[in-house]
Amino acid sequence: MPQVLHLVTYVPLVLLLAIMAALVWKAIPAIRYNGLGFFGRTTWNLGNLYAPLVSGHGVTHPPGAAYGALPLIVGTVVSSAIALVIAVPVAVGTALVVVEKLPPRLSTGIGFCLEVLAGIPSVVIGLWGIFTLGPFLSHHVATIWANHVPDVPVLRFFRGPSGNGQGLFTSGVVLALMILPIIAATTRDLLRQVPRATVEGAVALGMTDSEAAGAVTIPWVRSGVIGASVLGLGRALGETIAVAMVSGSLVGSNVHSFYSAFTTIAATIVTQLDGALTDASGLAVATLAEVGLVLLVITLLANIGARMLVRRVATTALPVGRGI
Repeated sequence: MPQVLHLVTYVPLVLLLAIMAALVWKAIPAIRYNGLGFFGRTTWNLGNLYAPLVSGHGVTHPPGAAYGALPLIVGTVVSSAIALVIAVPVAVGTALVVVEKLPPRLSTGIGFCLEVLAGIPSVVIGLWGIFTLGPFLSHHVATIWANHVPDVPVLRFFRGPSGNGQGLFTSGVVLALMILPIIAATTRDLLRQVPRATVEGAVALGMTDSEAAGAVTIPWVRSGVIGASVLGLGRALGETIAVAMVSGSLVGSNVHSFYSAFTTIAATIVTQLDGALTDASGLAVATLAEVGLVLLVITLLANIGARMLVRRVATTALPVGRGI
């Protein structure tokens, strides 16, 4: 029995390696054809699917086929970053209020709402983004910003035509809504483990509740909040349906403004798969496998970076209560 349990512990590692190996194997033709320039190009062109296939770089492909992953990578990273910037402060603030301020019955009710929000299907949130959030941001938020914020170079990225509301900003808000319950629920559980005597001691020494939260409570749970944020980041990086619905699904163009239509790696795989399957050479599907491999690597790097940050925070953080 101990030997079986020991073997079971390796199942996640084996699955991860198997997934990576399958993606690499499927993506080999695309890797050979696209080369390193794949990461710097913006073109996404399946080529002439009705012409006879030709050979290049040792790979059979339709004439004119050209692929670039730069807009997909930028769109994935920037939209996820916007989601984190919005979601983390709101989630931590919500968790603090729920744990520190609200009575138990109301706290339980809000916790239930967070769980319900986390369980809403992506397609439903995407529909809400199309019908409600996108038009609101386009007709109101973008207008207020354009009328009251000076047109200076450093702020120019946040201006520009908002169109029908489908674009980067809407996608960032939708992703923030989807990852907020994950971060808030995890932070809430962490805050409940903070020793009350330590917090009460800080207040007894003259700190206000907000000062005690900044000096005692937040440092206590800081590494856990980073871990929760990484969980949310993983969800944001891989979210597909909701982003495909509200991003505008613009392939082959970089993000030019806060309201630009764009796409992400995950959304591109879904929206381009039907067309890729019509490529008799298989290069288009292989390219989708290659961008899937890129997404997997980005996610792994984010998790590795977060683990390093958590360890650094854990080893350099001041003891709880120090500075009181």
